[in-house]
Amino acid sequence: MKVDTIVHRLFAQGQRFASEPAFSERVSGAWRHTTYAEYAALVRRAAKSLIALGLAPRPDERLPLGGTTCVLGKNRPEWVVMAVGTMAAGGASAGIYTTSSPSEVRYIVDHTEAKVVLVEDASQLAKVLQERAGMPKLERIVLMRGAEAAKPEGDAGREVMTWDEFLDAGRDVADDLLQQRLDSLEPEGLAVLIYTSGTTGPPKGVMLSHRALAFVADLASKLSGGGPGDCSISYLPLSHIAEQVFTIHAPITMGSRVYFAESLEKLGEHLKEIQPHVFFGVPRVWEKFHAGITSKMREAKGAKKLIAGWAMKVGSAMSAHRCAGTQPPPTLLLQYRLASKLVFDKLKPAIGMSRARFCVSGAAPIAKEVLELFASLDIVILEVYGQSEDCGPTSFNLPGRTKLGSVGPACEGVEVRIAEDGEILVRGPNLFSGYAKEPEATAETLVDGWLHSGDLGSFDAEGFLTITGRKKEILITAGGKNIAPKNIEAALKNHPLVGEAVVIGDRRKFLSCLIALDPDAAAKLAADRGLPADKIHESAEVRAELERALEGVNAELARVEQVKKFVVLPRPLSIEGGELTPTLKVKRKVVNEKYATEIESMYAE
Repeated sequence: MKVDTIVHRLFAQGQRFASEPAFSERVSGAWRHTTYAEYAALVRRAAKSLIALGLAPRPDERLPLGGTTCVLGKNRPEWVVMAVGTMAAGGASAGIYTTSSPSEVRYIVDHTEAKVVLVEDASQLAKVLQERAGMPKLERIVLMRGAEAAKPEGDAGREVMTWDEFLDAGRDVADDLLQQRLDSLEPEGLAVLIYTSGTTGPPKGVMLSHRALAFVADLASKLSGGGPGDCSISYLPLSHIAEQVFTIHAPITMGSRVYFAESLEKLGEHLKEIQPHVFFGVPRVWEKFHAGITSKMREAKGAKKLIAGWAMKVGSAMSAHRCAGTQPPPTLLLQYRLASKLVFDKLKPAIGMSRARFCVSGAAPIAKEVLELFASLDIVILEVYGQSEDCGPTSFNLPGRTKLGSVGPACEGVEVRIAEDGEILVRGPNLFSGYAKEPEATAETLVDGWLHSGDLGSFDAEGFLTITGRKKEILITAGGKNIAPKNIEAALKNHPLVGEAVVIGDRRKFLSCLIALDPDAAAKLAADRGLPADKIHESAEVRAELERALEGVNAELARVEQVKKFVVLPRPLSIEGGELTPTLKVKRKVVNEKYATEIESMYAE
């Protein structure tokens, strides 16, 4: 029986859609396209080169990892070719976040026992070379295109290869040998390692099988209704499983095209140019859109404001029918056509959403108000919930079965139940095989075939899952009350001025909050008011605005959940500052330690 893996699917698409574009990258101001036939050929060359360089699959699952590569760079074709080529050669790849320090890079390369590491440029190469002594299994360092000049001279450069040198290394490897590797792939074999960004402690290596990747790719393909002719944009770190699904596994399965963004800063520009059919965004991306749209709406006057307000009411009504899968009445359809002509058909192209059919938010909670605003503008965002340990999805709001504010019903083929303590448990073909080299951690997380997610949640009568908090992040006040901070923080972040909010209160008499301003909103306010940008967080105007926002949030909370005091931090939380993970999750321990003085000031008598 033929094994169904992402690699096998790519080679099939290379014949089926040989001349169709598989991915596009920005070169000298224009998009350069690579066809599916060329994509498949590149992966074959990469796989042969890895075989020539000595990469071999593990002969026994009980042995140390082996057969692994690492990739350290931004989203580019080489990233994907190396990852899929590694799978084709019988190995598994592990992505490393570009923001990782040299010691973090060394930890993952050494932990995976990687034989080859692919790096983007001179700065990433320097990280590897700085910690080279701590990577005894590493034999080759490959440079992505454009980084040829970074190759060291003499002995130091012998293990460093340019991209072209790497692809040429396998020219003498026979097709039959590569085919043997492909034929030996097993559904439960290791395909990818995802290193969790780690809000506490060193990252764990999540082992994902070929079966899990294929299952999730099929799920994404079915939900999105995508196929040849569709396109998406790759811009979130490929070290994260969600971006791998939307950049590698699902597009290969559907035969669709991926555009590689030049940078996050150019995302808005690229979206307007590409107008993707499928778009996945973390909450912070949608929140940025939300802030920009609401700012423009506040500037609208007279008839424009009235028309926009009417159109949004129509959009909300239409979106409600779409979410419920019901047929709108004829009068609403007529109003919708007019609202589209007057507002939606102008607004959606302006933000890159004119063709968007499948919009998704995931990786962290998103405020319901943000979803409701987009729904009123004829853009329904489907919230997904999951984690690396189940290859991305646990539950998913579906086209025609969506409830804003929930994370949807359990995915088809996946079992989800709630434990007595409220923890979400998951079972299905998408579960990970365990944590690399950590049997104790694996045994704690995988119990009798069920993944213990660490998240708390509940199902409503219609089968929609709502996340209520995280077990390890539950605050227990001095009065013994258990409080999940995430929903409070999400509500506060709904205000345009708030970039991040961190609720404090464990073993305290009341809840308080650290607020980091959104840098763009703060800069605009400073410019409008003629205030120094570095002092805007101290201004009375900001304080008053945040107090009003907090009053609104507190009004919807039980008394014990209300935030009594807050401090505005002098700068945003950041990855570089160590307060955020590469997937923009708050490292609570770091924040608590770094801002201990500010926290204590809120509890001083």
